[in-house]
Amino acid sequence: MLFSPYSLGPLRLANRIVMPPMTRSRAAEGNVATAAMATYYAQRASAGLIVSEGTQISPQGQGYAWTPGIHSPAQIEGWRAVTDAVHAAGGRIFAQLWHVGRVSHVALQPDNAAPVSSSALQAEGVKVFVDPTGAGPQSGVGEMIQHSMPRALSEGEIPGIVAEYAQATRNALAAGFDGVELHGANGYLINQFIDSQANQRTDGYGGALANRLRFLREVVAAVVEVAGGERVGVRLAPLTTLQGAVDDTPQATYLAAAHVLDQLGVGYLHIAEADWEDAPVMPVAFKEALRIIYRGTLIYAGKYTVARAEEALEKGWADLIGFGRPFIANPDLPQRLQAGAALNEPDRATYFGGGAEGFIDYPVLETEEA
Repeated sequence: MLFSPYSLGPLRLANRIVMPPMTRSRAAEGNVATAAMATYYAQRASAGLIVSEGTQISPQGQGYAWTPGIHSPAQIEGWRAVTDAVHAAGGRIFAQLWHVGRVSHVALQPDNAAPVSSSALQAEGVKVFVDPTGAGPQSGVGEMIQHSMPRALSEGEIPGIVAEYAQATRNALAAGFDGVELHGANGYLINQFIDSQANQRTDGYGGALANRLRFLREVVAAVVEVAGGERVGVRLAPLTTLQGAVDDTPQATYLAAAHVLDQLGVGYLHIAEADWEDAPVMPVAFKEALRIIYRGTLIYAGKYTVARAEEALEKGWADLIGFGRPFIANPDLPQRLQAGAALNEPDRATYFGGGAEGFIDYPVLETEEA
């Protein structure tokens, strides 16, 4: 099933393999996507669906050095070159819309302001990637440092951020993306509203679960109004505790979130499973409950092999499978998986920043055989 076509709303996907979002920190000055990024994504267009690296919806939404944005005319044009290249290679690509919230540093914020969050809580040990020398992405010289203390968003500020998500969606469609994915996982802003231990608000966006899901509901509704539900996905990490975002009742919370997304007609739900060594396994009962509650397309990602992917597809938990880091070093990953070929090993030293090395120079099978 993994190599069979799939219809994602109006889009016909060549297979059920997804390239999930992965930050590579190679945007140019002004956080503009580059020609090398166009090459990188086009090389991987044999995936049924590509989801771009996180792209910030505003200057305030940035949490790491050299990440691309989708809020300026130059950024829209930069991404247009990427989407044109992917489409020319026969691929489909969604933009992941990103606001990091508190997972940022004053050095990355406009006027060196404090990052914003649902609450004024600092996640100790959660680090962000900064450019201490100002040398730019080509240098590959960055530093991981503790994120800055955030301030809580006022209730009156929240509609403005919801509007930024909607405008970023318009910008993504103008840039030629086939749709958008909202980043609601990994401890970023939407997640900071959802998870009970990251949200200490006492207004209409905090406390009761319905209130903690309000920001998610409002953002998704605004984005769906722009793009239509079939061209909108949401990424969640239901049972993980990433970057200081912890929920006291995660199964109940995220099944409720899935119900909200089902009501809003979201085209897909992208579930990020734990992918580290000795990570907890997501219970089968939770996956089955999620399938009952959410009726759209389900994507799972997290250390999947072909065998695990086939099991998930055959048992009906998933419709599409993300493979993540294997795509970094294997631009022809679907071909390799189908052939049972060996995979190239990625160079971790070139994950973030730098030039072509470790980015667009990995060989494909034909090159290796030649």
